[in-house]
Amino acid sequence: MPVRRLDVELRLNLFGVTRTIVLRGFARYRNVAVVLMSALLAIPLALYLMRPAAVPDLAHGNVAGAQALLAGWAGGDMIVLVRHVERCDHSSAACLMGNDGITDRSRDVAVAVGAQFERLGLGKADIYNSPMMRTAQTAGYMFNKVDAGDQWLVNCKGTMLRDALAHKVAGRNLILVTHSECMTQLEKDLKLPSSVPGYGASLFINAHDPQAPRMLGFVEASDWRSVAFK
Repeated sequence: MPVRRLDVELRLNLFGVTRTIVLRGFARYRNVAVVLMSALLAIPLALYLMRPAAVPDLAHGNVAGAQALLAGWAGGDMIVLVRHVERCDHSSAACLMGNDGITDRSRDVAVAVGAQFERLGLGKADIYNSPMMRTAQTAGYMFNKVDAGDQWLVNCKGTMLRDALAHKVAGRNLILVTHSECMTQLEKDLKLPSSVPGYGASLFINAHDPQAPRMLGFVEASDWRSVAFK
């Protein structure tokens, strides 16, 4: 049976002159346009699906995240980066001591976060702080421990993960009181999306396998009470 070819005609009447346009050829271009449009839509969708996953929030009822944190902590597998609390020179609040230190009101924040780490247990934890006054003051109120400061915790561009792993002792958790730039650098080192942690935020990395450390997530200073510890 012969195949009938249907031609679609478009009749135009302009200024009294009638013209007939066969649209069979245009249908071919229409199909090409549909393919091109589909490809253009597929590219951003593929990029969206292939993007790195965001760093998980371990608070607000994230039971699986909290349990992974507890298990890693119990095994002495954790590296924790803690951002200093509110810095005085970026605030209108009263300074605790020194313009490059923390604000007076942020002492309570540091103490409260430190209490949460006490709850986790500090018996097998090594604690370091950067040499900046704001990190030294934060470490003092948070952990009752201040050292002279470690320069690698402030000059960390491209080296944060490497230096953290170098200071990690097997079976002991490592707490590093540092700066937002170093926390962002560690996320980059792990090929994760960069974020800006709040004052007093904590970033948790499981380093049980030093060759393949993995990000567990973060807890903001104000969110510890919503971490689903049991």
